[in-house]
Amino acid sequence: MRCLAIIEESWPIRGSFTISRGAKREAQVVVAQISEGGHSGRGECVPYGRYGETVASVRLQMEALTPEIEAGMSRTDLQRACPAGAARNALDCALWDLEAKQASTPVWQLAGLAPPRPCITAYTLSLDAPEAMAHAAARATEFPVLKLKLGAQAVVETIEAVHRAVPDAKLIVDANEAWDLPLLQQVSPRLKELNVVLIEQPLPAGMDDPLAGRDWPVPLCADESCHEAGGLASLRARYRLINIKLDKTGGLTGALALARAAKEMGFGIMVGCMVSTSLAMAPAMLLAGLADYVDLDGPLLLQRDREGGLRSETGGVLHPPEPALWG
Repeated sequence: MRCLAIIEESWPIRGSFTISRGAKREAQVVVAQISEGGHSGRGECVPYGRYGETVASVRLQMEALTPEIEAGMSRTDLQRACPAGAARNALDCALWDLEAKQASTPVWQLAGLAPPRPCITAYTLSLDAPEAMAHAAARATEFPVLKLKLGAQAVVETIEAVHRAVPDAKLIVDANEAWDLPLLQQVSPRLKELNVVLIEQPLPAGMDDPLAGRDWPVPLCADESCHEAGGLASLRARYRLINIKLDKTGGLTGALALARAAKEMGFGIMVGCMVSTSLAMAPAMLLAGLADYVDLDGPLLLQRDREGGLRSETGGVLHPPEPALWG
């Protein structure tokens, strides 16, 4: 018989993590653990207030599905029974992990993917004053790709300061919906000169129609505007890349469907994450081989990671998870 355990955890962040919407000092995650026949599978999610989620609401979603999960609900059934979001992510990844352990077969093989390989992750710098972000960049010279959280103030000044500190680094700018069209038009030519290779979600989701039909100097990437495969068609004229996060797609199953559809439609792909432990990164690592950019630095932003977490090394290199962690 199956048993579902729902575990709430808090992981302190190194310093604080600040974006245009606010700051936090801890990562609150929910872990689903599904046990059956001597095997256990786990999945981790991060409830996100931007999408109307809390730890309590995610727990309630999981608890509502507990009878069906314990009665043998499949991943396919889960997609129909639960909307995309954090709760489905944890459950979906736990079911993948359980199936892999029961079959003694890695998830990548069950999913028809290539074996995962080490990849280079971007490293995220929190929103701060230009000088502070430049100092943070100088302390992160081992990472060839830096992702900068920015608001609508001092955009060019901040990028210029960071570029001076790390002139060889590729820079990804993430506005988290904080810009408007005039600002984007004003700064994007200069950002291209400063080694910015990507601008992520400059305008608010639902208000990004003005992006369509323009040849932007720096490619634009949809994050808050992109959740599932069904919404891709409306993004084609606005963005060249999409950011796939399992907490948005509702797990690895939805993420794979989104990635494959995006490839067919000619989108580039970033694989991203919330601030969380290696248990949340592990399934996302399977998408790295399909991605143009990988941003799975969540555990690197924590004071400590989960036991058996992903191994990282100089140069921003992340290694695939060990089976004991996930998959």
